[in-house]
Amino acid sequence: MINDYNNNETLIESLRNGDEKAYTYLIDTYHQKLCVYANSLVKNVYSAEDIVQNVFIKVWEQRTRLKTDHALKSFLYKLVYNEFIDLYRKNQSLFSLEKSYYDALNAIIQEEDSESFQRVLDAVNKEIQNLPPKCKEVFILSKKEGLTNIEIAEHLDVSIKTVEAQITKAFSILRSSLEEKVKSVLFLFFPQKKKFRLN
Repeated sequence: MINDYNNNETLIESLRNGDEKAYTYLIDTYHQKLCVYANSLVKNVYSAEDIVQNVFIKVWEQRTRLKTDHALKSFLYKLVYNEFIDLYRKNQSLFSLEKSYYDALNAIIQEEDSESFQRVLDAVNKEIQNLPPKCKEVFILSKKEGLTNIEIAEHLDVSIKTVEAQITKAFSILRSSLEEKVKSVLFLFFPQKKKFRLN
């Protein structure tokens, strides 16, 4: 009889029994998705890979503790999130204000509905691509490429005020076009500096 690993309960039971094929299925199914999630948190593809690898190792080592009534997908995302938090605590780089944004993202990830993390990420990226050409160019250079406003101004041969105006315009458009629950993810991925100043 062929096990239906696509069934959550069957997959967990197989893992509990030490089924290596089930473990391979788990990795094949979730590795890429978890790497995308981890990279969105840690902003480093190599660290993201390490986080996901550690998660799969822990799952195998603790497989006998898995409960068949738990959603495995949510459990995996939660483990990635916990690994990320542990990493940042070790580096003493996670401030309380930043953590509130990561907690907001984690709450979205843990919701067991059709809006998976990848769907949220796709929604954000889709709206970025729909920005007016110049606005999109400045936003991507700033928020994805990490250039400073001065560097962007020099690169595009425009004033710093123009750069600031385009970034502000981009956030305004994205705020109005994205669903309410996706907005916290937008500002987590691409924060406006003034939003992160402590009073």
